[in-house]
Amino acid sequence: MIGDDEHCWSDKGIFNIEGGCYAKCIGLSAEKEPDIFNAIKFGSILENVVFDPETRVVDYDDTTLTENTRCAYPIEYIENTKIPCVSTNHPSNIILLTCDARGVLPPISKLSSAQTMYHFISGYTSKMAGTEQGVTEPQATFSSCFAQPFLALHPMRYAKMLAEKMSQHNTNAWLLNTGWTGAGAATGGKRCPLKYTRAILDAIHNGSLAKAEYETYETFNLQVPTSCDGVPAELLNPAKGWVGTASLKEEVTKLAELFQENFKKYSDEATEEVQQAGPTI
Repeated sequence: MIGDDEHCWSDKGIFNIEGGCYAKCIGLSAEKEPDIFNAIKFGSILENVVFDPETRVVDYDDTTLTENTRCAYPIEYIENTKIPCVSTNHPSNIILLTCDARGVLPPISKLSSAQTMYHFISGYTSKMAGTEQGVTEPQATFSSCFAQPFLALHPMRYAKMLAEKMSQHNTNAWLLNTGWTGAGAATGGKRCPLKYTRAILDAIHNGSLAKAEYETYETFNLQVPTSCDGVPAELLNPAKGWVGTASLKEEVTKLAELFQENFKKYSDEATEEVQQAGPTI
């Protein structure tokens, strides 16, 4: 690990400019997140948590103040960290992270270059309850390049730079969805279990997922693996594990329409290939 956020990719490799980690700690436990839990020690800063003033023991399940409880800690408090936070190697995998509260995006998809640019420009995820004032249930949101407030140039410029780097270093790209499976958050779905997300990441990093067989997930035209070690096969394709009361096709179409409407504002500079890499209804 070289960083939690704020990474740079140069001609010489990758490096981090943040110098620490900022973790959400609502419901935190040593069993679920041992690395983060053990990083909370002298030198760390806890924010918005509730604790016993006598014993100083923190109740990480207490949401009295807010669900958005946080901890900041130096990166070296995580064991598997490279110090200094610099690597002369170039990435073999780029993983775009999303959280789909509708439960219609696959947990993992292998992206083409054009799809990588499209989804990077779109920056889709769901606002979760407790992360912003007034957000009480998951809401779809888009943030171009996953950093819209900080962009100085048109998102297509950054997407082109990313695609050029990936082409130069033969880098694979993936869309990882940690959101709901089986159905949406409001219709009986469940968050993708962390153990399956980790198994998917392991398969990406050891190279086995790139060699798997794939099928096309309609509408979004995403390439979805038919199998992954440690992950139930029916979880990989929403069309096979859907249990929601709402129609999967209708939910997929609704999300596709949101993608299309959002991307209109970038179509002035986006190439035809990138525009065609989005969902088709």
